[in-house]
Amino acid sequence: MWSYQAPLRDMQFVLEHWLQAPQAWSRSPTFEALDMPLAVQVLEEAGRFSQGVLAPLNSSGDRQGCRWTAGQVSTPDGFAEAYRAYVDGGWPSLACAEALGGQGLPQLLDAALQEMLYATNHAWAMYTGISHGAYLCLKAHAAPWLQARYLPEIVSGQALPTMCLTEPQAGSDVGLLRCRATPEGDGSYRLHGNKLFISGGEHDLTTNILHLVLARLPNAPPGSRGISLFLVPKQLDDGRANGVHCDGIEHKMGIKGSATCSLIFEGAQGWLIGDANQGLAAMFVMMNSARLHVGLQGLGHVEAAWQNALEYAAGRVQMRAPLRPDGVLAQVADPILYHPAMRRVLLELRTTSEGLRAIGYWAAHLLDQAEHAPDPQAQQRAGQLAQLLTPIIKAFFTEQGFRQASNALQVFGGYGYVAEFAIEQTLRDSRIAMIYEGSNEIQANDLLLRKVLGDEGRAFGLLLTELRDEAEQGGEWAECAGFAAALGNLCEVLTVVVSGIRARAREDSEYPYRAAGDFLQLCGVTLLALAWARAARVSRALPEDDPLRADKLQSARFFFNYLPSRVAQYRVAIENACEALPFV
Repeated sequence: MWSYQAPLRDMQFVLEHWLQAPQAWSRSPTFEALDMPLAVQVLEEAGRFSQGVLAPLNSSGDRQGCRWTAGQVSTPDGFAEAYRAYVDGGWPSLACAEALGGQGLPQLLDAALQEMLYATNHAWAMYTGISHGAYLCLKAHAAPWLQARYLPEIVSGQALPTMCLTEPQAGSDVGLLRCRATPEGDGSYRLHGNKLFISGGEHDLTTNILHLVLARLPNAPPGSRGISLFLVPKQLDDGRANGVHCDGIEHKMGIKGSATCSLIFEGAQGWLIGDANQGLAAMFVMMNSARLHVGLQGLGHVEAAWQNALEYAAGRVQMRAPLRPDGVLAQVADPILYHPAMRRVLLELRTTSEGLRAIGYWAAHLLDQAEHAPDPQAQQRAGQLAQLLTPIIKAFFTEQGFRQASNALQVFGGYGYVAEFAIEQTLRDSRIAMIYEGSNEIQANDLLLRKVLGDEGRAFGLLLTELRDEAEQGGEWAECAGFAAALGNLCEVLTVVVSGIRARAREDSEYPYRAAGDFLQLCGVTLLALAWARAARVSRALPEDDPLRADKLQSARFFFNYLPSRVAQYRVAIENACEALPFV
C-alpha cells in the first residue's frame, strides 16, 4: 500500500520563483530556447513515468530481489521492461550535450527527474543513477576515440556504466587498492583484481555494461597518487565476453532490487581514461555528480514518506482531537491528522521535503551556471558554491531521508512496522545513502577541512554573502522580517563558529575532525533556513488567493519557530568538541 504523486506544483515554484531559472536560461546561449512551459512539460512526463511505471515495481522488487546464477544476474520482474520504457522516453539523454546526441537540457531538470525516480523506486534507479556522472567523466577526460566509441552508448542508454572503486581491503581509503593494470602493445591494458559492492555490476537491463575501474599501473607510486582509471566493457566489439565476471551478489538490508555485485577481473581488456596515475582526478568528476544524486535520494525518501504519512494520518481515526481547525469539538473520534503530536511530525516532514528540494535544485542550477553562464566570473562563483554545497547535500540530505522516514513510520504506529505499509521499506532503503559515495563522516571532514578551512574561506564567504543578501531582501517585507532576522543571526553564528574552529585548530589539530559532523549539521540547518526565508519572500509573486502562498508562509513560520533549539544543539556540540575524545 504505497502511493506517490509527483510534487509538480512545488517543483515549478522552486524553478520559477525560488531560483528564477527561466531568467538565467534566457541569458545562456545553451538554454535560451527553454522556457517554463517546456520545463513543466518535461516534469509532467517524468512524473507520469515515475508514478505509472516505477512506483508499481517498488514493493514487488523489494520482495523478489535479484537472483544470481552462474555469474548471471536477473533483476526483479518488470525492471528490464521499465528500463526499455525509460530509454524509449529519451530520459538517459536529458542533460547531455546535443552535439553528443543528448537533448541539451539543464542538470536542474535532471535533478527533478532523479528526485522522482528515487522517490518511487530507489533500487531501480541505482542502475541508471551513475550514468550522467560517467558521461561527464568521459567527456572531460577520455581520449577522443574513446569518447566517440562509448559516449553514444551512454547517452542513448544502450549501455549502462558502473563505478568500480571498492575492494575487500580498500573502502573509503582507495589508496589501499590492489587491482592492477598491465599495458599491452596495442594501447589497451589487462586488468587483474577484485572489486566489491559494485552497484549494477551485472544485470539484464542492457547487453553491455561499461565498468569504470580504478587500478594501478606497474611501477605506480604508492597510495592514492598511483591510481589510474580505465574503461572496461563487459562485451568487446567483436562480440566476445571480456574477462570480467560476477561471482556473487550481496543480500542487503534495503534496495534489494539493486544488484550489488562482487566482480573479478581476470585479464579483462580496458583502456586508460585520462593520464596515468591521475585516476582520482578523473573519477572525482563522476563522484561529485554521484554525491549530488545520492543527496537527491534523501530528498526522494523524505517526499515519499511525507506523502504517505499524510494520506495515512488523514484516514486513520482514533480518539478525539483537543482542537480542530474549524474550532468545533468533535463528538466522535477524529483522524489523527488533527492531533498535535501528528501535526508536529507532518509539518516537519513537509518543511524538510520542500526545503531540501529548493537547496538540491539550487546546487544543480549552480552546476548549470558553472558551465553555461555567459559571464566567466559568474561561472567561477557558481562552481565554487556548487563544490561547497556538495558534501552538505550528500550528508545532510541522506541523514534527513533516514530520519524523516523513521518519523513518518511513527505516524503509522504498529502498521508502519509491517510490510503491508511500505514505509518500512523506505526506512530500510534510505539507510545505505548515508554510507556509500563517501560516508557522511567523510563528507563532514571534506566540508570543514577542505572546503571551509582549506581554501581560506573563499567559497564559504560566497555562501555567507548569499545568506546576508537574502536576509537583507527579506527584511523589506513585514511578513518576512522575522524570518530574515533569524537568517541573519544564523549567518553571524556560522561566522563566529568558523572563526572559533580556526583558532582552536592552531593548538589542537584533531579538533576540526571532532567538530566536523556537527558543523555540517549546522550548515544543513542554515541552508534550510535560507530555503524557507527565500520561499516566504518570493511567495509574494503568487496570487493572494493561491493556497500555495499561504502554505509557504505557514511552513516558514513553523520552521523558524522550531529552528533555534536545533541551532543551539549543534553550536554547543561544536564548542564541547574542544574536549579531546578518549581512546576506547
